[in-house]
Amino acid sequence: MHRLLRTFTALTAVAAFGLAAGCSSGPGSGDSGGSGKKEAAPPTGAKAASHSFWVDPQSAAARQVRAWAQEGRTRDAEALKRIAEQPMAVWPAGDDPAPDIREATAGAAQEGRTAVLVAYNIPHRDCGQHSAGGAPDAGYYRQWLGSFAAAIGESPALVILEPDAIPHIVDGCTPGQYHEERYQLLSEAIQRLKRQPRVKVYLDAGNPGWIADARKLTQPLRQAGVDAADGVSLNVSNFQSDETTKAYGRTLSGTIGGKHFVMDTSRNGRGPLAGDRQDAWCNPPGRGLGTPPTDRTGDPLLDAYLWIKRPGDSDGPCRGGPAAGQWWPDYALGLVRNAKA
Repeated sequence: MHRLLRTFTALTAVAAFGLAAGCSSGPGSGDSGGSGKKEAAPPTGAKAASHSFWVDPQSAAARQVRAWAQEGRTRDAEALKRIAEQPMAVWPAGDDPAPDIREATAGAAQEGRTAVLVAYNIPHRDCGQHSAGGAPDAGYYRQWLGSFAAAIGESPALVILEPDAIPHIVDGCTPGQYHEERYQLLSEAIQRLKRQPRVKVYLDAGNPGWIADARKLTQPLRQAGVDAADGVSLNVSNFQSDETTKAYGRTLSGTIGGKHFVMDTSRNGRGPLAGDRQDAWCNPPGRGLGTPPTDRTGDPLLDAYLWIKRPGDSDGPCRGGPAAGQWWPDYALGLVRNAKA
């Protein structure tokens, strides 16, 4: 995934904990808990959170906290709670998203909270890079997206729709012959998801470190049906600072009819890696947790700070990391130690 990172944690769950879990073409559904046995209660502090989002008691971070506590690594376990006790997005399995979604929405319903979900299965995904894959064709994607939406039912959910899909059109990475089909599929996806009565949909629009001029996204977003969405998502799996991303969001909003936005703050506490380095997006050292998730932003255009990328999941086999999406506890601890104050 070019300049962005994905969360593919199903493999993580299997490799690190031996639990069965779904996998969203790699990104992050293992953190959703898959078919792992549930704990009786959410992580400590979840009930008092300053947000309306669901905290997954079976995330990789939560399981690591319990494992380290049992091993006597109490200091590290306590530190890692800074991740485990926060709500993070669920990336449902590529082949069948319904089980992960039902699990997340059921858990959220028990606590009167909202599940944050990521739909990430567009054909020709990620231009064949680290997170390559996705639906084999348009028909398969329509069926997958229909299953995704139906599984939400009448539950409240916030859906991040297809990270990278529009920016990869704009930067030319996705071949031109796929553009019209992608626009059509995204437009249909927004309409299908909005048939669920309590769903908010945010179409992904990249980050300011990728498409520097936000206006280049305007027409592509409109062609993809953003007018029918609740807004756009920004900074997914990236490291751009809060202020930089908010300024970008305001500029973009002004070109798409005042649409609102949400932003990923999971690892932007120290901003992006300095310098124009190749693979600066892939497990960059010295990064830290950013603003905790909340829907109480005090900004009329910013609907929520979210942890869409699940902090601690590797971006790929670079800088000593495991494969994309696999849980990397040492990196997670680094994010905690460098967290935004």
